Amino acid sequence: MADSFERSLDRFLDHIRLSRTGSSDTEDAYRRDIERFLEYLRDNRISSFEKVGKEDISDYVMKLRSGEIGGVPLSNSSYARALSSLKSFYRYLNRSEGVSANPVRMFKGVSSRRKLPEFLTFEQMETLLDWFDLDDPAQIRDRCMIEVMYACGLRVSECASLLLDKINLNERYLIVLGKESKERMIPFYPRCEQLIRLYLEESRPLFMAGQEEHGFLFVNRRGKPISARSIQMLCEKSGEAAGLAVHVHPHMIRHSFATHLLDNGADLRIVQELLGHENLSTTQIYTHVTQDRLQKAVDLAHPHSRRNQ
Repeated sequence: MADSFERSLDRFLDHIRLSRTGSSDTEDAYRRDIERFLEYLRDNRISSFEKVGKEDISDYVMKLRSGEIGGVPLSNSSYARALSSLKSFYRYLNRSEGVSANPVRMFKGVSSRRKLPEFLTFEQMETLLDWFDLDDPAQIRDRCMIEVMYACGLRVSECASLLLDKINLNERYLIVLGKESKERMIPFYPRCEQLIRLYLEESRPLFMAGQEEHGFLFVNRRGKPISARSIQMLCEKSGEAAGLAVHVHPHMIRHSFATHLLDNGADLRIVQELLGHENLSTTQIYTHVTQDRLQKAVDLAHPHSRRNQ
C-alpha cells in the first residue's frame, strides 16, 4: 500500500516536471502537501485512492486547518495551496492512473482579498535614488542597481543575473532571463542609460581589476557576481539611510515600477509583458492599488465624503 502511494506520488511529480517546467520550490510544495495527505491515508488504514470518500477529505481538511495535522493551523493562503495541490494530484490520478473517484472536486478554498503590494510613491523613489553619492564607486554601483530595477521592473534574481552582452545602451534596452527561463526585452529611460555607462566606466573596472571576466553586469568589490541577498541588504540599508519610513526591499521597487506605469496611463497588457507575468490576473493586482489610492483621495478630499464622516 505504502509503496503504491509513493510510486503514484513520484509519477505525479514527474508529470509536473515534464508538463509545467515549474520551479524546484513548486515541486517541493507539491511533494510536502501530498505526502501529508498520504500519511493521513496510512494512519486511517485507507488502502487505495478509490476508497477515499468525501467524509475522509472533510476530516483531513478539518484536521489540516486546525493544526491537528502538521502541528500548525493553516492560514487561508496555505490552506488554498494545500487544497490546490490535492486537486491537481487527483486530476492526475483520474487521467493517468485509472482512479475513477475524485472526492476533492467539490471542496473550495477560502476566499480572501488578495494583499495589495507595497510600493514607494514617486517622491519616495526619487528620495531613495538621490541619496547616493556618485563620487563613490560603490555607491555608483548601488544606485545603478536600484535604478535598473526601478527602470525595468526586475526581480532581484533577474538583476543579479544580468549579463553585459544582454544590454544595448545605444538603443536603451536589456534582455533578461526570467522565470522558467523565458527571455523578455525591456526598454529603459535615458537617465538609466547614463548611470549604467557611469558604472561601467568608473566602478566596474575598479572592482574587476586583476579578475577574469565572467560577463555579469553587477559585481561586488572582489569582482565576483553580486548575490541577490546582497541586493536585498542594499535596498534595506539604503532606504534607512535615505530616511524613508518604510522597509525597502527589491520587490517593493518592482511593485513601484508597475504602479507608477499604470498611474501614468500605461496599458495593463504592456505592463504584464514588461513584468514577465504569464497571467494577466497577476498584473491586475496593481490596478487595485491604483483604485485603492483613488478611493482614499476621494474620501479625504471630496466635500460630500467629508460631510458624511
